[in-house]
Amino acid sequence: MTQAPARPRRWLLHGGRPTSRFLIRRGFGVRVHHGERVPPRGGVILAANHIGFADGPLLAIFSPRPVHALTKQEMFAGPLGAFLRTCGQVPLDRFHVDRGAVRTCVDVIERGGAVGVFPEGRRGPGDLSRFHRGAAYLALVSGAPVVPVAILGTREPGGSSRDLPRRGTTVHLHYGEPLRLQQQAWPRRREQVEEVSLLLRRRMLDNLAAATATTGLELPGPLPPDDLDDDPYTGLVPLEPGAP
Repeated sequence: MTQAPARPRRWLLHGGRPTSRFLIRRGFGVRVHHGERVPPRGGVILAANHIGFADGPLLAIFSPRPVHALTKQEMFAGPLGAFLRTCGQVPLDRFHVDRGAVRTCVDVIERGGAVGVFPEGRRGPGDLSRFHRGAAYLALVSGAPVVPVAILGTREPGGSSRDLPRRGTTVHLHYGEPLRLQQQAWPRRREQVEEVSLLLRRRMLDNLAAATATTGLELPGPLPPDDLDDDPYTGLVPLEPGAP
């Protein structure tokens, strides 16, 4: 008998967002561009680049809809883990096939919720040069639209992966047009997931270019090698077909 997915909690994430926004904006600004591109109802996947520590919380709190974001399971140790669970975030084992996390995300989507995914896997330059297949796989399993999100301003050039935005600065969340796909019945072939991953990355790169043009901000550049999380190389797709 298949175990039912662990449904993420909702009350703090859904009910606490106005208070969280107020408190965050006392330190720095947050601007949302084209939030109307996020479908107002029904399951949806938000796929964002990943440059800094604050990306996940800001995506969950400031997106037009509450977001249950896939979060590396290492973050769920100690008191922070209890807080993340209360906020409805979804732990992910990045080093093994995590069917439990997939089932939880599909359950959220089927119940009309929003799931957040960072296809790069770890914080870095945010240029999508690394790209996991998870977002594309979820889209094919669920048939949910995928909305690209470009996050800019959560890390300064030369900053640490754990830095927060400087006081008085502005962070930008720029939403692209949804990518709508047909739900694919099992088995989903690797080639299908690869093709959709490449298409999604191109959409995300286009949205990132639009975001930098709109905001005047650039990506912060790479992190030092000693400030990078371990991240499995499996599940990545090349920037273009045939690229190394």
